[in-house]
Formats: sequence, C-alpha cells, structure tokens
Amino acid sequence: MATSVLRPLLLAVALLLFISSAECLPGDSIIEHSQSYDGGLCLNLIEPWGYICVEHTAQTTDGFMLGLQRVSSGIVNLGVEKAPPVLLLHGLFMGGDAWFLDSPNQSLGFILADRGFDVWVGNVRGTKWSHGHASLSDGDKEFWDWSWQELALYDLEAMLTYTNSITNSKVFVVGHSQGTIMSLAAFTQPNIVNMVEAAALLSPISYLDHITSKFVLNLVNFHLEEALSLLGIHQLNLKSDILTTIIEMACDGGRADCSDLLASITGENCCFNSSRVDFYLEYEPHPTSLKNLKHLFQMIREGTFAKYDYGILKNVLQYGQLKPPTFDLSQIPESLPIWMAYGGNDALGDVIDVHHTLKELRSKPNVLFLEDYGHADFLLSTRAYEDLYNNMISFFRSCGNGISSSS
Repeated sequence: MATSVLRPLLLAVALLLFISSAECLPGDSIIEHSQSYDGGLCLNLIEPWGYICVEHTAQTTDGFMLGLQRVSSGIVNLGVEKAPPVLLLHGLFMGGDAWFLDSPNQSLGFILADRGFDVWVGNVRGTKWSHGHASLSDGDKEFWDWSWQELALYDLEAMLTYTNSITNSKVFVVGHSQGTIMSLAAFTQPNIVNMVEAAALLSPISYLDHITSKFVLNLVNFHLEEALSLLGIHQLNLKSDILTTIIEMACDGGRADCSDLLASITGENCCFNSSRVDFYLEYEPHPTSLKNLKHLFQMIREGTFAKYDYGILKNVLQYGQLKPPTFDLSQIPESLPIWMAYGGNDALGDVIDVHHTLKELRSKPNVLFLEDYGHADFLLSTRAYEDLYNNMISFFRSCGNGISSSS
C-alpha cells in the first residue's frame, strides 16, 4: 500500500523537476494542441485524392462540437448501388484521419467510399478535427472532464443522431480499439443501438485485464495518472515534452523493449509499413483527457467493463451505489448483427479478453481471427483489404438493406 502511494508522488516530483528545468508549467503550452490544420480533414487528407468530402458538425447534449466528415467516391460507377451510411470510429490518441492515412486501395475510408457506402467519419471531443465546446475553452479543466464513458453515451449518440437525421437511415458502425469500447458500451443503451444497422469491430475491447503490453503495464504500475493529477494536468498530448519524458521513463531500465516503440505498445505488427511513420506522425497522435487514461487503467487493474470509478463517496453521489455500474454486454440486442476481427499478436486486445467479450454477448458474432496481426495492423496493414476489409464488406452486404451484391 505504501509503495502504491509513494510511486505517483515520486514520479510527480521527478516530472516537476523536469518541468522546472525546462522552464515551463504543467498548464502551459506543453499540453496544448501541437498540430492544427486550416481547412479541416476534408481539405487536408481526403479531397487531394479526388474524393468528395463535406465537413459537418454534431453537438452533444453536454455541449461538445464534434467534427464529422461525409465522404463519397469522386468516380461515378454505374455498377455500384448506393449503400447505407457507415460511421467510422477511431481509436485512442487518434482522429478521423486514421482511416485515410494510406493510399485509396489500402485505407478503409476510401475503400468503403469506392464500394458505394455513404461514409461518415467520426471525431470525438478533444481531437483536432472537432470544434471545441459551446461554452468552454480547451484551457478549462472542465473541458477535459470526461472518459470513454462520455464518448460512448454522448459523442456516439450525437454522431448517430446527426447521421440518421441527414440520411434517414440506420447506420453501420465500424470501430477500432477505443472505437469498439465506445460501441460496445453504447450498444447496451436502447436509444443508441436502435439507430444501428450492424457493427464491425476491429481489435474489439471491453475487458483489458489480460493485456500483455509491457509498456502500458509499466505506466499502470507507475500510477502515472495519479502523478499527472498531482501536477494539475488534465489534457494528454503525447507530443508534449512532459509526455515524451514519461515515455522514456517507461522504456528505461529494460522493463520494456522500446527499440520499436509502436510494437512495445501494440504488439508486433506483421504488416505495418514502417517507412510511412513520419507521414503518420504529421497527423497522429491527437490529444485525449487524463480522465480517459484513468478509466482505461481502472479497467486493467480491476478487470471490469464499467463506468468511471470515482471512489466510494462520489460513486454513491453519482450512481447511488458503492461501485460504478457495469456495462452489461448481455443487454446488447441479440438481433444486432456484429462482426469482429482480432489478432494473435495484439498486446492491447488480448485473445483471452476478446473471448470474455464474446462469452458475455447473447448473439454469436461473425468472427475473424488473424494470428499474425497486432493492434495497428487492423488499421494500417498493407494486406488489410485482402485479409479483413473484403470480409467485412461481405458481412455488411449480408445484413444491410438495399446493398447490391455488386457493391
């Protein structure tokens, strides 16, 4: 117990010494958005490839202004019947650009548009393609007072409501990593799942207690989130000096092999094009909140898929009970078609945890297991179309209304 209390305090002192030597304060520019692009995601990454892209904004019930992009192929293909809308949900420290980082024949966002789908690209609160808050600025502590719980219950609800209102159609949902956490939590809510036609989940996560990523486990053991709280930090920007120092500390002493930093976090990726990393880093990573990291670390430590744990007293005030309520996966309707793809080398979405998720669902999802895939492969593999995207599209054809077999 004493060790667990001392660790975050000692880490906070070490980080404070670093901050002092760098002559910057935790609330200063080190945690502000390091990247900004005029013109939005459409202009920067999608339209240059010749695709039609329109920027939209959806407001959550708690005031966040979320960026949505609607993408369609710029090529008229008379043999492809227009398919229903599909909403893409990115992972942690990513934004909607994650679906367009490679060429059109490798990036899922482009592939779906070319197959006739009405592609909608989601960007959660705090990412650079979203548009802030109706009354808060991103310098306010309250702006960052959220976790994936709010992303599931507010952001995804707002994205689906907006997309449904424009298209007058139920929506296919595709999530990767954090996008699957959001989806599985949200699908337990009748008002949200009723807007969904079917779901495809890449590296599905609802439990995290068997992760094998030594890098992440080091951060959990350091009680990183408590140390950052002591420093008054609420926004996490991995390109800030302080977070860069923490990454170096997590790699130090041989506790994690960070010669390939991505692999040390996600697991060994079989088909990731490492020559494009510099290009990816022009867009990634996006900021997230410290509270979101705290919530994920709670899942790792406690082995639960539950709402944010505030501690006994605040849990009683917030939830009316001592422990936070769980998201009951058995509440996801058996009638909802679900497709999942997971990998044998995924250090974040471990096979044991995926099987735990499958066991709790009432339905029997279509499952694709790729033994050599790591966490990033499901998004950035050079073989993704052949290995999984074509399979996913066939699944959507089989369960969606009005999708031509030629699409």
